[in-house]
Amino acid sequence: MILKTRYFGDLEINEDSVIRFKHGIPGFEKVKRFVLIDSDVEDSPFKWIQGVDEPKPAFVIVDPFVIRKDYEIKLSDEFLDELEIKSPTDVSVFCIVVVPEDISKMTVNLQAPLIINNVNRKGRQLILDTDRYGVRHNILEELRRQEDKNNAGADKEKGSVHNHK
Repeated sequence: MILKTRYFGDLEINEDSVIRFKHGIPGFEKVKRFVLIDSDVEDSPFKWIQGVDEPKPAFVIVDPFVIRKDYEIKLSDEFLDELEIKSPTDVSVFCIVVVPEDISKMTVNLQAPLIINNVNRKGRQLILDTDRYGVRHNILEELRRQEDKNNAGADKEKGSVHNHK
């Protein structure tokens, strides 16, 4: 089927690739069907989720585990039943990214991940009941923190307790 989009023009999509969000996405509750669109950049952690029922909703999304290695969510039995999730390997998790004009201020909403059952193509946005994650988490700052953490001790003298060689 041909999908008319705001940012990508006309796209040919397979009906089997459509993800159904029974409740829509907050702010776009009437749009129940979405499709994932890969980035043009090879190995990019970013994708797009594009509304099928209307062209307006299109969000940049990212795998939150790339941004925060310690990212953790717990799905209730009710949530698992609604999406008919049988195994953790059946699930993809994405978070919506806000990309302002100044790309260095790009943020991700870690408080409200999109959960997708890859087997039956059902999805839902989950609002986490925790203050551990923010709705405007700066992506570049987090990636810098991870890089600093990974490089910690790299320039220390031999014999230092921080030297892991």
